[in-house]
Amino acid sequence: MDRLACRFILLSVVFAFVAVPAWGAEEIKTLGIGAKAPDFALPGVDGKAHRLADYAGAKVLVIVFTTNHCPTAQAYEDRLIQLTADYKDKGVAVVAISPNDPKAVRLDELGYSDLNDSFEEMKIRAKHKEFNFPYLYDGETQKVSKAYGPVATPHVFVFDGDRRLRFVGRIDENERNPKEAKSHDTRDAIEALLAGKPVPVETTRTFGCSVKWSDKRDSVEKAFAAWAKEPVSLETIDLDGIKDLVKNDTNKLRLINVWSTACGPCVIEFPEFVTMNRMYRGRPFEMIGLNVNPASRADEALSFLKDKQASFENYHYAADDVYAFIEAVDKDWLGAIPYTLLVKPGGQIIYRHMGLIDPLEVKRAIVGYLGRTYK
Repeated sequence: MDRLACRFILLSVVFAFVAVPAWGAEEIKTLGIGAKAPDFALPGVDGKAHRLADYAGAKVLVIVFTTNHCPTAQAYEDRLIQLTADYKDKGVAVVAISPNDPKAVRLDELGYSDLNDSFEEMKIRAKHKEFNFPYLYDGETQKVSKAYGPVATPHVFVFDGDRRLRFVGRIDENERNPKEAKSHDTRDAIEALLAGKPVPVETTRTFGCSVKWSDKRDSVEKAFAAWAKEPVSLETIDLDGIKDLVKNDTNKLRLINVWSTACGPCVIEFPEFVTMNRMYRGRPFEMIGLNVNPASRADEALSFLKDKQASFENYHYAADDVYAFIEAVDKDWLGAIPYTLLVKPGGQIIYRHMGLIDPLEVKRAIVGYLGRTYK
């Protein structure tokens, strides 16, 4: 079996093409061609309430169900921005809606993102990417999303001037490389409607992440329960071992945090590293905790790690030669803790920070290296 076939099989497990409800779950049906656009009133990241009637003047209305965390959705963000810019003066309105319940998204589903799908995090993503279209939140009740019936993110619904559905499906057929896309289905539908012609292809499949309906919250609870049972340990390390950690002779991006139970900021920020470990460990990434408690307080450090469910690699350095330790970790480090490093395979430090971290900054550095999409 070739690599492409293997990858397709793997991705087919992760992504959804059709709406297949779990036992006891509500069946979500996709809106049919010719149906009227269901009404909506949803909050936008711009602080305004958006309604279907707000777009009554548009010749064509494009509603895209998309979301923050999905790698496929992120792959199409720039294309949505460009599409909006290309048609803004031609009577076409583009509206994006996030259908996901953020409480139904597992941390290990966030490996390609720095954000979950909450309304506040949608605001962060929209500002960071400079979205030129409204970005609306439907994760609270998902009532609107259920009326439209997206099966994946992104999923496009194109309506004519009478707000009849004329196209539903994909943006184009090449998720990985927009320059190689040969079938621009959403653009073709828009062009046909603007010209008063029938849409050439009315429906297509859409490739992307499954919609996180609220009935998936139990999966999140199960994940946290499983993580809580993972073993936690603390191993002793010497200077040579620390040099090897920073050398990072592996194929993984390595996040190293130097901490102590006597350090207030260390204790405050530590749960963020537990979260990052759960988010990114399914990719070429590993989290390393490096504790500097005195030898007499090693048990205290281990107790703290167990309480925080820190099931990643944890080391304890308790020798007295603190300046040799600082030099071994990073020659540019002034010595205050907490101290955090992000080290590429081969030992290049691509992020370093002394003091309390900004979790979003660290996550952006991680996905900036690992990648947000399947390229």
